[in-house]
Amino acid sequence: MTAGITLTDSLTDGTNGTTAEHELAALQREHGRPLFALLLRLSDGDRQRAEDLVQETLVRAWQHPEALRADDFQSVRPWLLTVARRLAIDARRARQARPPEVGDAVLENARVCADHAERAAAALDVREAVKTLTPEHREVLVLVYFQGASVAEAASALGIPPGTVKSRAYYALRALRRVLPGYAADLR
Repeated sequence: MTAGITLTDSLTDGTNGTTAEHELAALQREHGRPLFALLLRLSDGDRQRAEDLVQETLVRAWQHPEALRADDFQSVRPWLLTVARRLAIDARRARQARPPEVGDAVLENARVCADHAERAAAALDVREAVKTLTPEHREVLVLVYFQGASVAEAASALGIPPGTVKSRAYYALRALRRVLPGYAADLR
């Protein structure tokens, strides 16, 4: 078995940073692959999360050098694997405790709602376009599309046959499409 890595007290007092760096690098070289393999399984194959957890495990080793002092016959690997497993469990619990994150794909498919200013500008454009219609077309359009009257109700109110209401509504919308080319898809 491999002997444990002894991190000196220089880690806590900061007097000999290079020794600590070498000891941590040796720790990572010796135990990094098994840690990564375990954490990759525990993080459902998410390599980035597994790498982050390996780094966090090594930070914990740096913060607790007394746990890494081992006899010649004892390895520090069990301690590192236990810390790594607990970090993975904590990370999973933290992810489950907060609402799921929204991916970019959902946002791309979301319908964009026009703001109030755009709706007001569109309403003004439609009002101006309706003013260009003949009075007969305008009154049918107002009754059927703006007031929500049925064809029969509009025919009764105007004293004209239902077929004439349909015809005037068709030609009124066609005239609006010519006047408002950008709104053609919205009026169909």
